[in-house]
Amino acid sequence: MSEKVHIVTHKHIIDAESRRHQNRHNSFVLWFTGLSGSGKSSISDKVEQLLFERGIHTYILDGDNVRKGLNKGLGFTESDRYENLRRVAEVAQLFIDAGIVLLCAFVSPLEKDRNLVKEIIGHNNFIEIFINTALEECERRDKKGLYKKARAGEIKNFTGIDSPYEEPQYPDIEIKTGEIGVEEAAKFIVERVEKKLNIKI
Repeated sequence: MSEKVHIVTHKHIIDAESRRHQNRHNSFVLWFTGLSGSGKSSISDKVEQLLFERGIHTYILDGDNVRKGLNKGLGFTESDRYENLRRVAEVAQLFIDAGIVLLCAFVSPLEKDRNLVKEIIGHNNFIEIFINTALEECERRDKKGLYKKARAGEIKNFTGIDSPYEEPQYPDIEIKTGEIGVEEAAKFIVERVEKKLNIKI
């Protein structure tokens, strides 16, 4: 018999709505997707700063940081990417319950994996932000030297080189970095989520 039958969810006295009421704003996830080097981390950092300055309770989960701890040991095969994002989605759900606006910066290249995240988090709590940067520009930046290593065959399953990136067809927000800078992009995103924050004075 499966051990799962012995797991009973404990219902706590303080719920998500209570925490949102205390924090005076809604909680949800801002999911930044795009190629490595597209600007996800830079833009999400700036968005968090703008929200933080307004008294919004925030936190950022970044792809590289998560893989150093929670998802240490997972590689970049399709199955490992799936498990990486599944775990992140479950953690994101906890942050929503805690009343926090969570910013997630992950390449998340496959549509089916992003849909998985959306299903776990809940469509109403998931805002997909596509950081649309041309592969050529990402390679030109290449601050970490990853594209160079991928082109040389030193890194396998690298998105955009020998692993696909499926662009979101209907993102909630799209940022074309060839047309807009980090500061302007961050302000645009904050303006777009203003209503969803439902800030209570």
